[in-house]
Amino acid sequence: MLSLFILLPLSFTIPTIFAWLLFDKAGKNGWQTLIPFYNLYIFLKIIKKPMWWYALLLVPFLNVFMYMLMLVELVKCFNKFRLWEQFVAVVVPFIYLPYLGFKSDELYVDPDDRQEIKKGFVREWVDAIIFAVVAATIIRTFLLEAYTIPTSSMEKSLLVGDYLFVSKINYGPKVPNTPIAFPFVHHTLPLTTSTKSYVEWIKLPYYRFPGFSNVDRNDAVVFNYPEGDTVSTRFQSNVSYYVLVNQYGRERVWTDKRNFGDIVVRPVDKRENYVKRCIGKHGDTLQIINRQVYINDKAVENPEKLQYQYIVQTDGSSINSIVLDRLEITEGTRTNVPGQFIYVLTDEAKKELEKLPIVKNIEVMNEPAGEWNPDIFPHNADYKWNRDNFGPIYIPQKNVSIPLTKENLPLYERLIVTYEGNELKVDGEKIIINGKSVTEYTPRMDYYWMMGDNRHNSADSRFWGFVPEDHIVGKAEFIWLSLDKNKSLFDGKIRWNRLFSIVK
Repeated sequence: MLSLFILLPLSFTIPTIFAWLLFDKAGKNGWQTLIPFYNLYIFLKIIKKPMWWYALLLVPFLNVFMYMLMLVELVKCFNKFRLWEQFVAVVVPFIYLPYLGFKSDELYVDPDDRQEIKKGFVREWVDAIIFAVVAATIIRTFLLEAYTIPTSSMEKSLLVGDYLFVSKINYGPKVPNTPIAFPFVHHTLPLTTSTKSYVEWIKLPYYRFPGFSNVDRNDAVVFNYPEGDTVSTRFQSNVSYYVLVNQYGRERVWTDKRNFGDIVVRPVDKRENYVKRCIGKHGDTLQIINRQVYINDKAVENPEKLQYQYIVQTDGSSINSIVLDRLEITEGTRTNVPGQFIYVLTDEAKKELEKLPIVKNIEVMNEPAGEWNPDIFPHNADYKWNRDNFGPIYIPQKNVSIPLTKENLPLYERLIVTYEGNELKVDGEKIIINGKSVTEYTPRMDYYWMMGDNRHNSADSRFWGFVPEDHIVGKAEFIWLSLDKNKSLFDGKIRWNRLFSIVK
């Protein structure tokens, strides 16, 4: 993290160099633009702003905003008060600042001697809106962003209707792949189904600033949906594009717009945001045996509010809704068998239900070992895995080679081709990557294994495999609001006990 306090002020030296001639016109020496840290001190002297601004220049990411303000104040010293002039100074200082420096009629005006410009009503509002948008964008991109929980995949740790703040500085914020985008919109413009909210003619490579910590096991992590690189606008990420192709065929998915809408390809930062718990890290070997996760052959400690589906058999009676509400059992259905229900239960709720005299038996739903579920990664009949019995599988680690064979290639094919951008061919027994026959592959990124606490109702790594490090968005920190969609405002809609609670 210390490098941020050094790297970012140093990076401000580059645009400041283009103010060389403006420093000269202000009575300073142009060569002072070349000296990191000191150039910012002189900059503040020229625009006559207090030295506490300098302290803010040392605050990661906030300093970007402060430097923009400094550029605006600098061009004001040359009587540039029009909105477009200040915008150009911020966006392309390497063009506009030298332009002002070379023009002989552009003279420096001391801020104390500058005539106060009275802004009109419209300009005041425009400036305020721009200020708010820029400030909020910097905060959302680099520091903190609000998310809502739309599905039950993390219940009871995170509930549908929870509004939480996600810290991007914990793991280090990413530079956006698509920096030019409509503000406060993720990937699609409002009131449209497929119009992109971003442009791709400027695309930046993956880079992550240093953070306070690394992703650790059991962290609640927000990340970009790995299979969200291609989506049907009809289904979005509710149904994977790859599942649709396997079920209906690629040609129909791409041509049947009535049923599938448009097929859209999205960059990493514009894929849907998911929140799951990190179960395995790069370098781990993971296996699931009868629902229990093992890491490196050791059973892991399960989340406190882990849930599974259970078959609950009663004497024919229904379980009172007051009891279900007290035990926070929100997912359940009646089967065709009299007195039989399927409920999603925590271990605590299961024990409480067993105490009811009408309950005769409770049995967990478990897919037995060797029973292949084609929806489960790697979607290959040679790997007869399912949601409850899975693996073993090695989670790739950056710069650590993975032996490759035709047998294990299905596990790493998507990593090699989609996540790391290689060309892959198989010629008989040969595996060819980028035109060369190989027997191993060395990943360029670390990978993670994410799973929901609601294990039988979670689309997670068991279905789409590894999560690359460039998909990691941030750490879920705390819940600032929680609303129960099934209740009215005067009947417990606000879950007061969850407000400002820490995500565990």
